[in-house]
This record gives sequence, structure tokens and C-alpha cells, in this order.
Amino acid sequence: MEPLQEPTKSGAKLKQFRQAYTADDNAARSQIHQTGKKIASSLLLSALAILTSCVFPLLTQAQTPPTLLPSPEPLDLKLLDPESRPPRSQVIRADSMSQAKPTVPSLWWAEEQFGGKLLENWLAYPDRQRVDLVVNRQLWSLLNYIGRYSFVNSFGTVARDYGYNTRVFIANQPQEPLATYTCNFSTTPVVCDLDIVSSGQDSLRVRSKPLGGFPATGNDTQAP
Repeated sequence: MEPLQEPTKSGAKLKQFRQAYTADDNAARSQIHQTGKKIASSLLLSALAILTSCVFPLLTQAQTPPTLLPSPEPLDLKLLDPESRPPRSQVIRADSMSQAKPTVPSLWWAEEQFGGKLLENWLAYPDRQRVDLVVNRQLWSLLNYIGRYSFVNSFGTVARDYGYNTRVFIANQPQEPLATYTCNFSTTPVVCDLDIVSSGQDSLRVRSKPLGGFPATGNDTQAP
């Protein structure tokens, strides 16, 4: 009867071998599967990174137009002299309103409504389609961001309706404007950048798109 035990021992060993092989095979398959998932995830992340780096800048550029730059010309202090009489075709001053016909741009209403003691003088250049406002330094310094924004936006909006850009100066600082309201009149609706420079050299910019648009005749980002 003893010879009959050998097949039993051999069968048990074969069964153990098969179980061990199956376990190793399952472990190997699981490892291969996990490795494949990691490779696929890595490839997907790389593809997304490449797509983002290529497409996002284009979308950003398409959605965010470049900053509109105001004229770099300094304020011409000579034109503020009451004794100067420049041709009206070149410059219109606050004290040079025509009695015979409407003056364009007409800023006298805006001056009465929004100027007060803050606005000392203004110059309008028909050939350059630009308005330069001269404000009182002390009163300007007392205004907060909201007050400055309201002043620039009020005059800038009126000037924009005539197809003019706007800059704000103090007389003893003719090289650098305190604020600007610069528009791109070639777009519909007109796009304007309002910039106000603070005493700390920080700025806040507001880009505005007027509702309904304005005809091209010729930025809201706010800056203190």
C-alpha cells in the first residue's frame, strides 16, 4: 500500500507549484497593469501641459487686448499762458470758447459739473484728438482713489464722445501725467483704458467697453 502514497505527495507538490505560479503570474500582471497606468497618466499629463502652454497664451492674448498707451508728449506750459493766442485749429483753451459757433470738443459743461476748484485749466488739440486737463496739486492729493477715478472718468467719457483721449497733469509736473483715459476708436464698441498713477508709483487700471459702442471718429482698468 505504501507505493500509493507517492502520487499523493507528487500531486500536492504540483498543486503547490501551480498555486505559487498563479500567484506570481497575478502579481506580475498587476505590476504590469499599474506600470501601464502610470505611463498612460504621465503621457496624458505631458500632453495636457503641452496643450496648455500652446493654447492658453493664444486664448489670453485673444481675450485680453494689449494695454492702450497714451501720448508721451509733455504738457505744453506755454499754451497755458493767458497772453498766448495759438490758432484755434491747433489748440482750444478753457478761456477760448467761441461765441459764434459751438466749439468741439465742448468741455465747458463738464467743467461746470465736475471741475470745481480742482480743475485749473484745460487744453484740447483738434488735430491730435487729445485733451489735457490741469488740476490743482493740493486738491488732487486730497482725493482718494474713488474721487480721482470719478473725476477722470467723468471728463474722459465726455471727451471720448468727441473722439478725444484725455490726460491729467499738474502744472509743475508737465512730463508725467497723473492719470490718462486712452481709447481705441477703431473698435466697436470703443475700448478705453483708465490709468491713475498714485504717489507711491503704484497704479490701478480699469478697462471699459461702453455699452452700445461709439462711432470711430479719429482703456475698465483703474489706477490711482
